[in-house]
Amino acid sequence: MNQENKTHIFHIHGMHCNSCVVLTESELKENKLVEHAAANLKTCCVEVCGNFGNKSETEIMDELSPLIEKHGYKLSIEKENKSIKWSDFKIALPISIGFIIFFLILQKIGVVNLISSGEVSYGTAFLIGLIASVSTCMAVVGGLLLSVSANYAKEGNKIKPQMFFHIGRIISFFILGGVIGALGSAFQLSGAGAFLLSFIVGVAMLMLGINLLDVFPWAKKLQPTLPKFFSKRFLEVKKINHTLTPILLGGITFFLPCGFTQSMQLYALSTGSFLTGALIMFVFALGTLPVLALLSFTSIGFHDKVKSGIFFKTAGLVVIFFALFNIINSLVAVGVLPPLFNF
Repeated sequence: MNQENKTHIFHIHGMHCNSCVVLTESELKENKLVEHAAANLKTCCVEVCGNFGNKSETEIMDELSPLIEKHGYKLSIEKENKSIKWSDFKIALPISIGFIIFFLILQKIGVVNLISSGEVSYGTAFLIGLIASVSTCMAVVGGLLLSVSANYAKEGNKIKPQMFFHIGRIISFFILGGVIGALGSAFQLSGAGAFLLSFIVGVAMLMLGINLLDVFPWAKKLQPTLPKFFSKRFLEVKKINHTLTPILLGGITFFLPCGFTQSMQLYALSTGSFLTGALIMFVFALGTLPVLALLSFTSIGFHDKVKSGIFFKTAGLVVIFFALFNIINSLVAVGVLPPLFNF
């Protein structure tokens, strides 16, 4: 390593999950002076190594901050003094209750079927996708979109690459979801095995919901994700400037560290069916499409403008509701709880 390289440690405000780690590292490495960047979710810090000449730590921070501020993060020399805004629940709680009652009414009259006995329905998958698209664990997908936009905008091509990205994402979720479902069939899951996977999905969703509340710091450490190694390698593809690159990047998002995606993948595995697994992941991807399309085609700084405590607490309460009922219905299905508790 060059002897002039020095390592600086900065605090990162706004980190919630491994997606945040992958995204911040990837963006900071875009600076030509940065040779290495390693973020840590536990400490919410990042080690940046590079040759910055005689620049002070504050000057380095000011130079690097814009790279991640567009995603809703902020570099700081001082540790973030984070306080829990319990007052947000005064608004979030009634909104979430109203939202849940509205969908329960739709379920009762047969318009949608969000909750079924021990199963995740297509309506639930779409709703989870919608929530995932505005959660911090999907920030890396937004980061990829912004990268695609920036790279191809230089050549005067803004719309087509982004369309290819979304098309590649939806198609890959359908095909790979089907593959996972078919693998579940190959494993010949027993009733106990299917229950276990369904129960795990419920618990994973519960952890995600708790994390969205942003009141329990330990929750972010319990989210299910793929190892960062895979995500980092996949993100290298964005540097390839080729016509098919946006399609490939869209497909790669299937493997990025989003707890919501992994929850749906686990459920797709439990279905033991190519078609059901494919449709579950397809509908989930459709749920994420409206917000991600808005982000890509309108250049809205989503995490800067919509990221509010009230919004995420509302979303967290809704996710927790569906997670608990999924767990309860799974327990009823195997006889652990009496039908009295079934929804």
